Amino acid sequence: MLKVSAVPTFLRAVKKLHANQKVALDDAVKEIAAQPGAGEEKRGDLSGVFVHKFKMNGLEYLLAYELLPNKQAPEEVMLLALGAHENFYRNLKGR
Repeated sequence: MLKVSAVPTFLRAVKKLHANQKVALDDAVKEIAAQPGAGEEKRGDLSGVFVHKFKMNGLEYLLAYELLPNKQAPEEVMLLALGAHENFYRNLKGR
């Protein structure tokens, strides 16, 4: 199991979630920590960023993360962003 940390913008997004949504998010984070390659690695402007798709209250959400110090030998998962698909990648590029 890898160490999990998050950027402040991710933490602000989590504060807005309801308790049942946080449970679904916790399950997704545990899955990523246990199996870091669970998400799809992005290319181009977002190279090095992985995105994991999961269901929360019947809706699909995206969870962006990086593996630190590198993807070959990760020691830490840095959670970057959480949201629905709409404008997700645009907002992620602007971070």
